[in-house]
Amino acid sequence: MSDEIDMQGVEAYAGALFGHAVGAVTIACSEMARRLGFYEHLSGSPGMTSDELASAAETHPRLTRELLDQQASVQMVTYDADKDTYALSPEGAMVVANKHSPAWMMGAVQAIGAMFMGHDQVEAAFRGDGGVAWGDQHPCLFEGTAEFFRPCYEHSLIQSFIPSLAGGIDRIASGAVVADVGCGGGLSTLVLAEAYPDSTFVGIDFHEPSIEMARSEAEKRGITNARFEVASGTTFEGSYDLVCFYDCMHDMGDPVGIASHAKTQLADGGSVMLIEPFAFDTRVENHGGLGAAFYGFSSFFCTPCSLSQEVGRGLGAQAGEPGMRLVFEEAGYGDFKRVAESATNIVYEAFA
Repeated sequence: MSDEIDMQGVEAYAGALFGHAVGAVTIACSEMARRLGFYEHLSGSPGMTSDELASAAETHPRLTRELLDQQASVQMVTYDADKDTYALSPEGAMVVANKHSPAWMMGAVQAIGAMFMGHDQVEAAFRGDGGVAWGDQHPCLFEGTAEFFRPCYEHSLIQSFIPSLAGGIDRIASGAVVADVGCGGGLSTLVLAEAYPDSTFVGIDFHEPSIEMARSEAEKRGITNARFEVASGTTFEGSYDLVCFYDCMHDMGDPVGIASHAKTQLADGGSVMLIEPFAFDTRVENHGGLGAAFYGFSSFFCTPCSLSQEVGRGLGAQAGEPGMRLVFEEAGYGDFKRVAESATNIVYEAFA
């Protein structure tokens, strides 16, 4: 190591880390604002004083002012000094206030909270066998995960992903039986069921609390063509025209065994639909941008989840097409191809 230190380099490195630190503080403050309903109250308003917001949200006035000033400091909200009011732009509301917006991002904010809540057990995994079961993570992860994927399932699944499959919409629109394996809280299953009321959808997950969430939401919405079952990727049974794995295959300990089992549950002409996080083909290409977030989530959630299960392949969220293709080749599928993609996801279809 050289004795000469580039102090400008030190300052640049420290400045970059400080920027990340400000970002981490902002995530914590934004999650608090979400919990308190600040964004919803500010959405559509021309501006509110901190006291007006505190009254509407039933929060402590002094703390409300402090949090608003943090949010104004990073331009999450704007501050009008002449009127002493804070406002949330319509564009900002699409990101932090409207959960049905295609730009909704508060699920990621919630999931980041689970990273901090789980530091001790994830450290133990790093120092031990690498495994942390999904159900052992902080409960805020489960809601955060559902909200993180909401924009994809509400704005891409029916609109572009399903039509990209062989046979398109017609194949599952009427009389089809579809399995949604690893459905979590059931959002993807319910989106499908609402779009195609003449077909039957079965949401499957090994995490019973998530299945209970899904059943409750289905009852609330009055959806009768979807049901939910507690089962693993190697124990679910049926004869399905389509077996779906949405943003979950890389979390599974034995993806080859699960893909092999899915093949035995396909009806004639059936296929597997796989949605996975967007990734390039190499780690170097994935360094930076979206990869920075996906590698982080994968370090705390996805890979430890896989390593906690039998086989423990540990694909990780950035396995990309090479990793997924290899899984389905090992499982004996004859046809595996990428059929669609978005900025955040890649969609694959596999036939036996």
